[in-house]
Amino acid sequence: MDYDDITLARLGHVRLTSVSQVPGALAAAAVRTAVERLDGDREDPVDVVIAPRPVVRGSTGRL
Repeated sequence: MDYDDITLARLGHVRLTSVSQVPGALAAAAVRTAVERLDGDREDPVDVVIAPRPVVRGSTGRL
């Protein structure tokens, strides 16, 4: 099991199941909160929760 869905998880003979941190959603949230802060719309820190996404590959058997 891999937690970042790195390129190596897709390669090789095992094809490792991973947890993707959804980079596009993380980047969008970072930009949105930075712009809010720069525009003066927000002064306090904010918690942003982005659910990870499972990427099932060959290292996971059927249940």
